Amino acid sequence: HDLGREKFIEKVWEWKEEYGDRIYTQLKRLGGSYDWDRARFTMDESLSKAVTECFVRLHEEGIIYRSNRLVNWCVKLNTTLSNLEVENKELTGKTLLSVPGYDAKEQFEFGVIHSFAYPVEDSDEKIIVATTRIETMLGDTAIAIHPKDERYTHLHGKFVVHPFNKRRIPIVLDDIAVDMAFGTGAVKITPAHDFNDYEVGKRHNLPFINILNDDGTFNENGAPYQGMKRFHVRNKVIEDLKALGLYIESKDNPMTVPVCSKSNDIIEPVLKPQWWVNCKALAGDAIKAVESGEISISPKLSERQWFKWLENIQDWCISRQLWWGHRCPVYFVNIEGQDQDRDDSEYWVSGRTEEEAKTKADAKFAGKTFTLEQDEDVLDTWFSSGLWPFSILGWPEKTPDFEKFYPTSLLETGWDILFFWVARMVMLGIKLTGKIPFSEVFCHAMIRDAHGRKMSKSLGNVIDPVDVIEGISLEALHHKLTLGNLDPREIEKASKGQKADFPKGIPECGTDALRFALCAYTSGGRDINLDIQRVHGYRKFCNKLWNATRFALMKLDSNFTPRASANPTGKESLVEKWILHKLNQAVIETNQALAERNFMNATNSVYNFWLYEVCDVFLEAMKPVLADTSAEAASARQSMQETLYICLDSGLKLLHPFMPFLTEELWQRLPHINESRLESIVISQYPLENQLFNNTEADAEFEVAYNVVKASRSIMADNSVLKGAILTVVSSEASLNLLNEQKQLIQSLIKGSEEITIASTLDESLAGKPTTEAQTGINVTLTTKQ
Repeated sequence: HDLGREKFIEKVWEWKEEYGDRIYTQLKRLGGSYDWDRARFTMDESLSKAVTECFVRLHEEGIIYRSNRLVNWCVKLNTTLSNLEVENKELTGKTLLSVPGYDAKEQFEFGVIHSFAYPVEDSDEKIIVATTRIETMLGDTAIAIHPKDERYTHLHGKFVVHPFNKRRIPIVLDDIAVDMAFGTGAVKITPAHDFNDYEVGKRHNLPFINILNDDGTFNENGAPYQGMKRFHVRNKVIEDLKALGLYIESKDNPMTVPVCSKSNDIIEPVLKPQWWVNCKALAGDAIKAVESGEISISPKLSERQWFKWLENIQDWCISRQLWWGHRCPVYFVNIEGQDQDRDDSEYWVSGRTEEEAKTKADAKFAGKTFTLEQDEDVLDTWFSSGLWPFSILGWPEKTPDFEKFYPTSLLETGWDILFFWVARMVMLGIKLTGKIPFSEVFCHAMIRDAHGRKMSKSLGNVIDPVDVIEGISLEALHHKLTLGNLDPREIEKASKGQKADFPKGIPECGTDALRFALCAYTSGGRDINLDIQRVHGYRKFCNKLWNATRFALMKLDSNFTPRASANPTGKESLVEKWILHKLNQAVIETNQALAERNFMNATNSVYNFWLYEVCDVFLEAMKPVLADTSAEAASARQSMQETLYICLDSGLKLLHPFMPFLTEELWQRLPHINESRLESIVISQYPLENQLFNNTEADAEFEVAYNVVKASRSIMADNSVLKGAILTVVSSEASLNLLNEQKQLIQSLIKGSEEITIASTLDESLAGKPTTEAQTGINVTLTTKQ
């Protein structure tokens, strides 16, 4: 804070200018196809105007209001947090935790429940209560008992005396907050520091005593511990209660500790005046939009989460005690000669400008002399983000962009911000524009490391996509840790994590392999356990694709020109009919998977087509046909080249969304019909089903021939025959003609066979030779080897 607000904001802008494009760089390296001329930043003038407009409109309608309520307070960040910014750490019992803001070696006890006694006023009797946050007893303003609990009937209307400040604390009757069967049946009530106790305090009109300063030290209400840090007070209170004979015991207690998702600090419920959004009606509209089918959310798990969150929505605290962000466009009216309560919403006016706010104040406080003071707080970043689909298009003005592009179609985002961001966009979009902001929401999975752990700087398992693309040494990974704000202990821990996960660094994988891997992992689940070795495996697939396509291109004549129509000519051989059928199947499966947002199935389909059907089979099968340059073979050769071209052209297009760089490079090398030459593969027609390619009969016939190929390879491998094999295929009458017709195809695919005989029976002289079944009615015998 030494800089002051203005200088601090200048520094943030400097940081933004220096580092703000890093994500853009990553997106570009990943092959993101965006309209970069339309890039927007949350703090741009046009977006700031939209934020102000939204706040003022909602404030004028009473949807935004000011209230003094309990909020989640982060001492480390010195600001409030929404419930969604709080993570719940589950403890099974006594646990020592480090807390930001304390000595690195200090740890404090959590997961225990402390029992202590309050002396009853004018009596020797004591009443025992229990708490997991014993330091908050400085803010206790009541002891609650159940009205039907006979153990305490004689204490109705009585008081206890606070052992440290001697304050009289009433014993109140509450059948909501107290479970007679739990513990002693008596509950300490701290309305200013506990969400449940807050409700008890309102029911019984109790004092709300705040004992904490914003920095986590105790204030004057926490005497005699004023100025001490909260968890030091915890230990001192136990010590002092023991000295007074009032401390009873501590026990292990499974519990949930609220932790700031940004700083890892322990959250404190604190009473503060804040700006809130009444979300009930807004949430109702968002629920209806999904129930009616106007908006679809996938996967279904995310849709269920949508309803669960919105049906139980609480009002949204939108003010933050920070300097960076959109400052609340609301002003406190200081009336001359009056001492107004800043918590009273009557003395706050909103305005798009200070002049507008003054006009409102003049009308509201006619004849009064006053000054205006703008609220120091800024708005929750999700408030401005909630306007994104329409603020970037010029709203509140009805710009041409807004009229043309709003509402949008598909929002792709992480499931973890479905409520943070998506719900806010839907609620505010419907409220402010009268339309849903998009018709479909697809929630992708969250990337974890290979062990399933959440990526964390302190674990050293955060992966920069550029490091996967380019590769990086272990030493360079270690060095990057020192460039952040990790303390030395965390750097040491993270370095060990990096050494364990990446002992040789991260190998160079390339953009296309990374993109393909991420899509291949995406099956609709909530998490992806990213294994770099799998990504590197897809780089090998890229290499195979490159080599196979370059090889195939060499098999096209220099003067080869593709036909205007890709439809079959009727001259295709069995393997051509088969590969076109498989291409058509891959096209159908990929398009269907993309429509269903099932990227795992889409990548599987196109991967299998290229690797197992084009590379493993078709490229091998075409070799003898294309090698025959005789005049008699010209027609078959031309047909094979045309089929090869169709597979390359359609196969590259099919793969392009997943591997844009490799496919663009290879597709540009294909011969094209002059008039259909396109600038880029990305603007060419994505492959669609061609019913003329559908040929189940050819598929079945080829399967018979290929079963013979696989059986032959197997028997040769089992007998260590690499080449020169002589094989006899014995077939039933049903397949005999087919196998004879496809003899050349079979031999070219087997590799290493010198001679193949197709027969209806096996010569007696070959009895006892190694034999295997290709399929029912077809056997392969290894006749001899050389």
